[in-house]
Formats: sequence, C-alpha cells, structure tokens
Amino acid sequence: MKAKSNFIRNSLRWRIILSYSILLVVAMGGLSVYLSNLIRHNYQDIYQDSLILEARLLSENAKDLIKAGNSQALIDLAERYSQAIGARITIIAPDGIVLAESSTSTEGMVNHLNRPEVQKALTEGLGSEIRYSNTLGVTMYYVAVPIQDGNATLGVMRLALPLTKLESHMSRMINTAVTAAAATGLIAILLAVLLTHYTIEPLHQLTNRILTIQQSDTVEVEPMDRPDEIGQLSKAFSQLAARLNAQIQELRNERGKLSAVLTQMTDGVLIIDSQGRVVLINPAAEAMFDVKAENVLGASLIEVVRQHEIVELWKKCQSSGNQQSTTLETSPNRLFLQAITTPLLKAMPGNILMLFQDLTRLRRLEMVRRDFVSNVSHELRTPLASLKLIAETLSENALEDPPAAKRFLARMDGEIDNLTQLVQELLELSRIESGRVPLEREAITPCNLINPAIERMQLQAERARLCLQSDCAPSLPPIFADPQRIEQVMVNLLHNAIKFTPPGGEIKVEAYQDNDVIVFSIRDTGVGIPPEELHRIFERFYKSDRARTRDGTGLGLSIARHIIESHGGKIWAESQPGKGSVFFFSLPILK
Repeated sequence: MKAKSNFIRNSLRWRIILSYSILLVVAMGGLSVYLSNLIRHNYQDIYQDSLILEARLLSENAKDLIKAGNSQALIDLAERYSQAIGARITIIAPDGIVLAESSTSTEGMVNHLNRPEVQKALTEGLGSEIRYSNTLGVTMYYVAVPIQDGNATLGVMRLALPLTKLESHMSRMINTAVTAAAATGLIAILLAVLLTHYTIEPLHQLTNRILTIQQSDTVEVEPMDRPDEIGQLSKAFSQLAARLNAQIQELRNERGKLSAVLTQMTDGVLIIDSQGRVVLINPAAEAMFDVKAENVLGASLIEVVRQHEIVELWKKCQSSGNQQSTTLETSPNRLFLQAITTPLLKAMPGNILMLFQDLTRLRRLEMVRRDFVSNVSHELRTPLASLKLIAETLSENALEDPPAAKRFLARMDGEIDNLTQLVQELLELSRIESGRVPLEREAITPCNLINPAIERMQLQAERARLCLQSDCAPSLPPIFADPQRIEQVMVNLLHNAIKFTPPGGEIKVEAYQDNDVIVFSIRDTGVGIPPEELHRIFERFYKSDRARTRDGTGLGLSIARHIIESHGGKIWAESQPGKGSVFFFSLPILK
C-alpha cells in the first residue's frame, strides 16, 4: 500500500489529474473569452488560407485560358467556381482591366489596378483587404494572388466573401464553442502556468538535450535525477544514447577501414545506383578515368568512364542480376582493363559494384616477353646458321685445303665470339634488372669519370680517323656513383659514336651542372637517328636502321639505361639524321 501510495504521489499523470480536477471547479468561466478570440482568429485565418488556396488553384486553371485569349471561357470559369465555393471571383489583367466577374457583367466596370489587394498581389505575391465594394454595395473580404506563367505575370485572381457572411459563421462557431468548452480552456491555461516549471520545463530540457545530438559528433544524453516518468524517460534515453554511441563508433571504425581499403586499392572501384549514377568512386578509379570524385559523384556512368563497353556491361549486369566481366582498352590513355560488375543484392539493393583491374603492365610485360623470345631467337639464329654452314663446308672438302680451312675456322671463331658476347650481355642485363649487381658507390668528380673512358676509347677513335675530345670543368661538384658502372655506360656510348661516325668526324664528351644534377653528353657528327626511332633505342635488342649491317647485340643501350636509372638518373638522346646525335645522361649531385 505504501509503495502504491508513493507511485500515485510521484506519478506525473496523477498530479496532473488532481490539479486539473481542483482547477476545474474554480475556473469554469474563463475559457470562453479565450476560445472566442481563438476561434475568431483561427476562423479568419482558415477563411483566408482557404481563399488563398482556392485563388491559387483557380489561377492555374485560368492561366491557359488567358494565354489563349478565351474571354468567355474565363467568365464561365469564374461563374462556375463562384457557385461551387460561394465566393465572388474576379479575374483582372495586369493593366487593371477586368477580364471576368462572377457577380456582374464586366462591361462598364472600372479599372481595378489601384485596388489595394491587386497592388499587393502584383508587388508582393499576395494581397488581402477588408473594404466596402462599390460594385456590390457591401463590405467584402478580398484575397488576391498573381496568375503567373514562369516569370511572366498574366493577371490577378481575386476572391471575395461578404464580411457579414464571415461574421455570421464566426458567431455561430464562437457561441457553440464557448458554451461547450469555455471553462475547460481556462483550466488548461492556468494549469500550463502552474505546471510549467516542474512539468513542461523538464520536458523542454530533455528535448533540448536530445536535439543537441543533431549538432554533435557523439550521442550523449545526461539522465535527469527525477523520481517521476520524466526521470525514467531521461534514463531510458541515456541508455539508448550510450548504445547508439557505441554503434556509431563501430560504424565509423568500419567506415574508416573501408575507406582505407578503397584508398589503398590499386583496382578501381565504382558503385552505380539503379538510375546509372555514380555514388562511390575510389582514387584508383579516379586515376584510371582522369576524373575527380567531387566532380562526378551523382553523374551518369557514361560521363565518368566515357566508354560504351562499360555502360553496356553495367546494363547487362542490371538486367541479368548476375556477375559480368569483360576486358577492354580505354582511350585516350590506352589502359588495358578487366571490368567486373557485381550486383549488391543484399547490402545495397539496386546498386552495382564495378571493379576495374589494370592489366596494362601485365599486357606490356607479356609483349616484352614475346619480343624478348623473338629477339633472342633472331640473334641466335644467324650465328648458329653460320656455324652450321661452316661446319658443313669443312666436313665436305675444305679440310683438304688448309688455307680455306683456316679462313673458315677464323669465321667460326668470330661467330662464337658473337654468341659469347650475346650471352654475357644477356646475363649482365638480367643481373642489373633483378638488382643482383651491387653498386660500389663513392664520391667522385665528373672529370674523373670522363677521363678514363676517353683514354680507353682514344685508340679506337684514332683508328677510325675521328677527333675525340672532352670538355669538363674541374670545379663541378662531385656525384655519388659507381665509377666502373658509369665508365661502362660512357664506353658503350663512345663505342656507338665511333661506330656510326664516318672518318673525319668529331666526338665530344661534356659535363655541366643543371640545378641538382650533373648532365653528361656524348655528341657525334655521325649519321644520326630517325626521329621515329628515338623513343625505342633503349629497348632490349632494338637496332636502328643504321645499325642493321653493323656488329652488335642491341643490348648495350638497354644496359646503360638500367645502370643510370639504378643511380637515380635519367638517360635520353637527341638526333638529326645526317647531322649527328647527342646522348645525355644525368646523375644527382652528392649532398
């Protein structure tokens, strides 16, 4: 019994019931005044809102008739709706001329442009006025709205009710309401005043605490120390907020993991909704299709990928509901992609995940592998065929002719040397490309790199009747490099220059500083290289047309490129056919 008594005493519901019962006895009459004013204002507002709504609806119906210039149809419209809603309807042109009137003929009616409600409708978009009507001879309640077609104003739709009719309706409503609920309304007002602090204010505080969740990154509601239902509700919200906060944090963690995975993925990812719009794109896909996420989210798939094959793949996946895949080459960046589409049936119904794997490097490696096998086969075929032919010749009758046999053996020795050089350079290139050749770097000046190479190749240049010289300033800063490997590069470039420069020509080796690198150049006055072949001369086994009849494996420049790049430098060439070539390579300055 005591517990039940405490519940009743502490229950908000019972406190309100008891308070209302006591106040109901002493405050039976005050509500009538309040309800009278409330009904009067509300009824006027309802009438005004009703007239405004009806005026706007009628303006939409009248718009096409005004544009068509159908005056009789406008008059019929005004009269028909006037009978339906019991209001006077006037349709006025923008210059004030009455186009249609439901209560009287438009002939002889004065210009209505200066009517207050018409002016407000044209200038403010809505006009209302209570005034005496000279046309009907009664006080009317007017509401006017503009008739618009886009930005153009075609006229004004005005509705009016006699004020006596409005007052009569309001009086009946007020009398009925006051008779039935005057005392009850006053009780509600007094009760709201008495219970605001203890009942309404705590609810207001709790509401504010809950609303702050919308502006906060965390969901926290501090419970209120109260023994009633508000206290229980506050505690329930606090517990719910704690669970929501944990779930939100878990979702953030999962979203962070997903974002990290998508960001670090080398595969492109797109999510397309059922309307074909992009709702997610990761950085890899941005790079593949040369777009920015902020510019393409919400855009159509074709605008993002600009590849009809991908759009068709999405459509096929959407219609079949099954995973689809294809391979394609994009333009203009010429990427070779494998596209896989998967419907997200459970996670995001109607959406499709598109995965793009960049197979460009694998495709190019496959092409390089095929070219490598083809080139090695080609390079081996010639010396092996020569050796076989020489062996057959010797076995037939050349052994009986010692001078001839000696010549054939010398040719065999040369072919074997070519094979040996090819195998050695292949092994050298393989070790360099795989990183198995350590670089023994040391600080060395550019001149000390150039001079040994010049000394090694000076005799060959003189035999070829070429002028070999160098230009290197001793004040150039040192570089950090492997002297033997850089000398190997220079000797290779000098050997090519000597081989392709006719007698009487000139070869010059220079070094100069360009910002934070030292640039080395080997300039010759030889036959030059066609422009269309410059970008390929550093490929394995590639031989320019000028080298087809010369000895060599086609691996020297490829080895040189790998050595320079392993030092963090670059190598390139410039040439004009018939005027010579210049080979450059750069190495970083020692810091």
